[in-house]
Amino acid sequence: MVGIILASHGGFAEGIKQSGEMIFGKQDKLECVTLLPNMGPDDLRAQIEEKVAKIDTDQILFLVDLWGGTPFNQASSLLKGKEENWAIVTGLNLPMLIEALGARLSSESSHDVAQAIIEAAREGIKIQPEELMPKKEVRESIEVNEATKATSIPEGTVLGDGQIKFVLSRIDTRLLHGQVATSWTKLTNPDRIIVVSDDVAADELRKTMIEQAAPPGVKAHVVPIWKMAEIYKDPRFGLTKAMILFQTPQDALELMNMGVDLDTINLGSMAHSQGKAYVTSTVSMGEEDVKTFEEILAKGVKIDVRKVPGDSPDNFNKILAKAKEELKMK
Repeated sequence: MVGIILASHGGFAEGIKQSGEMIFGKQDKLECVTLLPNMGPDDLRAQIEEKVAKIDTDQILFLVDLWGGTPFNQASSLLKGKEENWAIVTGLNLPMLIEALGARLSSESSHDVAQAIIEAAREGIKIQPEELMPKKEVRESIEVNEATKATSIPEGTVLGDGQIKFVLSRIDTRLLHGQVATSWTKLTNPDRIIVVSDDVAADELRKTMIEQAAPPGVKAHVVPIWKMAEIYKDPRFGLTKAMILFQTPQDALELMNMGVDLDTINLGSMAHSQGKAYVTSTVSMGEEDVKTFEEILAKGVKIDVRKVPGDSPDNFNKILAKAKEELKMK
């Protein structure tokens, strides 16, 4: 795995590392170094060398806050002689970090990851009100709004066959993270990733972070359940290919009870909490979850249990039976 070192003036690197792990979960081989007011260049260099040794990998990517600053200069001096395996990217922002964490899941080269993150870093820079943006950026943003909200298209207009396409429906407590942003997106090729959750839609911080976590070329949105039901019935979304993500099986069932048809639901993970039983390494269920899944199955929906596309599907009936047995013993 490509190691990543975040380097900044002050605590910026530590803060953005925490933000990145809120989305992707705890990360291996992700370290940060910070230049504090009482430190000199040699102190920072020693800190970088310590983190390089801790990461213990040949492939290292430095994500640095400012070109020409002390963190950049010290990382750059250590880069000499290691250019084949190391790379430095400046202008660190959260979209850049999220893209890097996703890209390193499918690449063992720091150079490949460095090249993959530039566009995401640039796309993460937007302005409100939009008229302050350069004309080209304003036009692209308007096109995105029209494609996702259909506000500029008259009601009753039918695009394509008038039915939104679900390329993947997935239950995952972590929602949009590395495995989803890379492997599942590449397999299903959506143009929109839609998180369907009343709770997340009401949380502006989580909503913003999810929207910024979308892979290049794909837009991410967070909508309440009722809104997703409206989108499903709106013929203006007939050309949209969407991956929809649920935080809980209850959200998926509620959407189906509003008239939305789902043939298959991919089950990625369900976090453990008090009162729930461990069923697999990534799935925990409580009594309400078991009841919910039984109702989903009664609708003829197939449950595909896989973390990533390359995994062999687990037998969901056995998983459900194990959950019931474990809960009886509690």
